[in-house]
Amino acid sequence: MPRSPDAGNGAIISRIDARRRGMPAAISRIADLVIAHPTTPVELTITELAERAGSSPASVTRFCRSLGFDGYTQFRVAIATELGRGSAEQTWHTDIGAEFEPTDSPEKILRTLLTTHVRGLETTAEGIDLDAVGRAAQAISGSRHVDIYGLGGSAGIADELQRRLHRIGISSHAWADVHDGLASAVLQDENSVAIGVSSTGQTNETVQMLAQAGAVGAFAVAITHDDESWIADVADVSITTAAPVGYLRPDDMSVKHAQLFVIDLLYLFIAQQMFDPAAKRLAATAMAVSAHRRPRPPVTQTTEVGA
Repeated sequence: MPRSPDAGNGAIISRIDARRRGMPAAISRIADLVIAHPTTPVELTITELAERAGSSPASVTRFCRSLGFDGYTQFRVAIATELGRGSAEQTWHTDIGAEFEPTDSPEKILRTLLTTHVRGLETTAEGIDLDAVGRAAQAISGSRHVDIYGLGGSAGIADELQRRLHRIGISSHAWADVHDGLASAVLQDENSVAIGVSSTGQTNETVQMLAQAGAVGAFAVAITHDDESWIADVADVSITTAAPVGYLRPDDMSVKHAQLFVIDLLYLFIAQQMFDPAAKRLAATAMAVSAHRRPRPPVTQTTEVGA
């Protein structure tokens, strides 16, 4: 496991500057940003830093590890210490936010978290464009193949959508690696659908994959919270989720629930449009795995005394 280097007086920035020339382009952009503005790792989450540098959270993690840190948290703590600004409270409030305190009771955390999730789902439902979902569902139900692209947390959402489509017999694949995704995207055509999942809409690799698929004729769908984002610009249809709130960062859990809500809605629209084959395939797939599920124990009948 990489060892976190000791922070000295400008030692980390000097190390970045010395290694910057040998870094790949996506990582060198992060280096340039940190060199020019050393406080950015303290002030920004990993997602925000990636967006500011025109890169991705995965590239930020690789950047940190190239310097000898385990990850972004260790890197930003070292930077904060080096700048004389480090404190556990500051890191907590940047990553978790002011709404949750380390001294909160379990009951308060539960109530606040539930409120956040419910608000995210309600906001998504209120703002969603059902016509856009319908257009995407129609394109998917008549396609020969669906490519789904997502990195980081969005990769899990892409996997969930792929599993749903697979169960109703739609050929699909989820890609979380940009090289594999681009190689697949270029093989799509006008009979394909490509879906890019990016909450911010600014993840460079996801946008590249979706744009490549669209360039060869695939119907491009974006799932994002910002319908004016980069990924929305390259899509034929944009399906909008609730924007992340300010205090569940950098990986806002309510965002994932909003994204799952959207892909479930999309899945149901698709299943409606292909009702007969979808119903048969759902029954077949359920039967295929039924032998691997333990049966429920029989209900024991009790007789009351004196009955």
